[in-house]
Amino acid sequence: MALAETTLVRESSNVFANIGNAILRTMTAIAEADGRVRRVQQLQAMSDAELAKRGLKRDEIVHHVFRSTYYM
Repeated sequence: MALAETTLVRESSNVFANIGNAILRTMTAIAEADGRVRRVQQLQAMSDAELAKRGLKRDEIVHHVFRSTYYM
């Protein structure tokens, strides 16, 4: 009897984990489809000197790319 209960708990945990993973994968795919995420990645791949030529610091990249999406 204990084996059956343990198996049920384990299976239900796997179901919730699978659902959570599916949601996470979907949200990641949506974010990566946004061109701004690709732009952040491009800028992050640049050297500090290249960023300085563009008037940016490394810690300002995300704010710079997403500046049109929020107001602070």
